[in-house]
Formats: sequence, structure tokens, C-alpha cells
Amino acid sequence: MADWKIKLPDTIADNASSGGVVLGTRPVRLDGLDLSLMGCLLHRNGNLIDTGAGGAVLGSPINALVWLANVLGENGESLEAGHVVLPGSITAMVPVSPGDTMTATFAGVGSVTARFAAP
Repeated sequence: MADWKIKLPDTIADNASSGGVVLGTRPVRLDGLDLSLMGCLLHRNGNLIDTGAGGAVLGSPINALVWLANVLGENGESLEAGHVVLPGSITAMVPVSPGDTMTATFAGVGSVTARFAAP
């Protein structure tokens, strides 16, 4: 999006500005974790570029999930085991360039890494 001059319909249409999702390989049980306090460190090419906490997502990513489940329920649908839900971003969006390696580390959960290859 040029100069990030977007409105809500633009954000929804492009899947909340996501180009993709990177999932970890080890599922983590959420009981015992306070996702509202869960911190995140975001690194680009080994350099810390942003930090955040789960509270940035409607107070907790769980609140976003509950909202989604309620809206789906009102429409006769439900979340099923294995569904992947993107509740919102803990850190700010940052642009990436070909060759960048991005790592997000979530306290108590683990890390994911993505490398962006040349087109």
C-alpha cells in the first residue's frame, strides 16, 4: 500500500495487511500463559527492530479469538480443531526486502523465522 494510506476496507481486503503466515512446529498449550502479558521481540537480520506485548491485541489475543467465535456462532458457524486464527499483531508492521531474515520470539511460546528470497 503506497504510503500506508489505507482504510478499514483495504485492511480487511488484504487480510489485515498480511502477505502470509509463519507457523511454529511445536504447538504450545495456552493454559498457564497470560497472553496479555506475553512479550514479543522482532528481529530483522539479527537486529532488534520492535517489541510488543499481547495486550496490544484487544487487551489479549484471547479477546480477539472470543470475539471471532461469537461472531461465527451468531452466523451458525464455529471454529474447528486445527483452524489457524490470526488474532492481530503484537508488533508494528515493518516492510521487508528480498534477502531479509525476520525472527519473532514470543515469551513462553517460542520463535518463528522467515527468510525473504529475491523474486
